[in-house]
Amino acid sequence: MPTFEETSAAFKKEMNNLGIFYHEELYDAITKYLGPSIHDKDAALVACSDPDELKTIKNNFLIGKLGLEDGPQLDAAIQEICGGLGSSNTKKHRASFYYLLTAILNKESVFIDA
Repeated sequence: MPTFEETSAAFKKEMNNLGIFYHEELYDAITKYLGPSIHDKDAALVACSDPDELKTIKNNFLIGKLGLEDGPQLDAAIQEICGGLGSSNTKKHRASFYYLLTAILNKESVFIDA
């Protein structure tokens, strides 16, 4: 099994390949939050075509972890990230997905001190 550092480096390479600049400390904190799931091929990826998965992201991450109020703005943020990472991109890494959600919703303070 790859180490945390190797897996994180692969995720960061994806961000670099997409031309997305990121705050490394925040990215690392989110990747650590995901724990061992980053090493599971299925759990490490987000399927934007699966409504149940998107509902889980909204309920468990956006509402549960980030403490946001439910509403259409959360669904819109999820769809924005799905589109931003590319509809043909079938390897949307969860760490990148959660990082981008955290960034566009200005909830960085959940993971790092400002």
